[in-house]
Amino acid sequence: MNLRNGKNQKLGKVISLLLMFLAILSPWIITITYRHYIGSQQHQAVYATADTCSAPSVYHTKFPELQKEFASVHEVTEACLACHTERGKEIMQTAHWNWERESPMKGKGSQYFGKKNALNNFCIGTKSNEKTCTRCHIGYGYEDKDFDFQNQRNIDCLVCHDNTFTYKKAKGQAGFIDISENGPDLAYIAQNVCTPQRENCGKCHFFGGGGNNVKHGDLDKAMLNCSKDLDVHMAIDGNNMSCVNCHTAENHNILGRSYSTSSTNDNRVECATCHTDAPHNNQIIDNHQQKVSCQACHIPTYARANATKMTWDWTTAGRLDENGHPIHEEDADGNHTYLSIKGSFTWAKNVVPEYVWFNGTANHHLITDKIDTIPVQMNTFYGNYACNESKIIPVKVHRGKQIYDTEYNTLIQPKTYGEQKGDSAYWKDFDWQTANKAGMDYVGLPYSGKYDFVETEQYMQINHQVAPINQTVSCVECHSREGRLTGLNDFYLSGRDYNAVVDFIGKWLIILSVIGVSVHGLLRVYFCRKNKNTTTTH
Repeated sequence: MNLRNGKNQKLGKVISLLLMFLAILSPWIITITYRHYIGSQQHQAVYATADTCSAPSVYHTKFPELQKEFASVHEVTEACLACHTERGKEIMQTAHWNWERESPMKGKGSQYFGKKNALNNFCIGTKSNEKTCTRCHIGYGYEDKDFDFQNQRNIDCLVCHDNTFTYKKAKGQAGFIDISENGPDLAYIAQNVCTPQRENCGKCHFFGGGGNNVKHGDLDKAMLNCSKDLDVHMAIDGNNMSCVNCHTAENHNILGRSYSTSSTNDNRVECATCHTDAPHNNQIIDNHQQKVSCQACHIPTYARANATKMTWDWTTAGRLDENGHPIHEEDADGNHTYLSIKGSFTWAKNVVPEYVWFNGTANHHLITDKIDTIPVQMNTFYGNYACNESKIIPVKVHRGKQIYDTEYNTLIQPKTYGEQKGDSAYWKDFDWQTANKAGMDYVGLPYSGKYDFVETEQYMQINHQVAPINQTVSCVECHSREGRLTGLNDFYLSGRDYNAVVDFIGKWLIILSVIGVSVHGLLRVYFCRKNKNTTTTH
């Protein structure tokens, strides 16, 4: 009986020792199990249903008003508005039409701001260059500051509603199309209109900045026909969604904000609209949404199909070949790396985003603002850890070198576009002095005649090209000392932040605990055996 009790005591001590070791190792075991869970967890959110034109509510082919030969695009608009009587008034209230909206800006009061007058570090700005920039305006004839925004005949209905995909704006024609003998059949197009499809939106939003995926990095023509590896929402073999499934519209006011021109926390598209605030069926992961945007985890890289432009250096512009002709250089993928009219560029693919705090509000560098920091921040995203509205979002930061007035210490809006030499346009004459003066005269601001180039930065949200669940950002990519969030240092992040003294003490406490438990266990075993031998002897 005493022998059996001795064996039971020994077994109990060994089990106690093992449990103590497991208690020490449990944090590591839990972490490994949790990461495995994230990788294998199936997405539970319910997606919106893709919109199509397979069964329109009205068949426009039956309307006699559309069964004629249209002499001009204005006649098409008149035919549309004859039935859709209030739509013109709605469109004239939108930023897509006005290219500006009233925006409160920190330290600057209320400003009317938008593509009409914003500066960027790509093609710089639209002022004095409207005739080419307004290829992406939803109107006809916007070629200068005298465009009539109150004339409903100038509205281009077809650019958003064409379902034949034969409608295309012409280059340098102020929003007009090619209506020559080989131009599109306006009657056929007008009879086949539809809810906007991804092709309609992509004509401008995929090609902003002068080419495919140039500007945003997450808006790419590859999304017209992509797999889940590029975008789970727009994948043909997946949800097959169109842009307007998320960017819904009421009275032609389309939901969504681009903070290259917006500044207020309203009218935004939110993932939670479809997915709720707790889509993971796991409290720890769902708690992240209080401070981490969905995009931060679900878009691990951008520009996954085609490269995006990362830098633009205007200082090198103007170099010509031996015959005085402009130069065009490309990389192996066909991306222009040098253009005489624009300068030098770098491109990148599969880019890891940078991360910022964002509370939905922003500021912008106006053409009248003095340069007080370098790089010049073309836009500023507001937010920090302490702000309840702030979340960590992924961004593309486009870095440039662009022209400024060294005496007035302000950025310059040069005239870049022209149809012929001698018109002061840089892209024809390659003369900064005449281009600067013409551009600044156009906006009604002085030019000193002295210029140089300054570094600039522009921030753009990464919202598209959501990756499959098994490609999401892993825990260790953020919770590590060299992780993705090293640039955000106004809060404590486990696994990243540490104190050398505390870490030293903590390590030795763990080591001493292990040694203490081990010695304790060994002593218990030793004395158990000694007691057993003593009992057996007696």
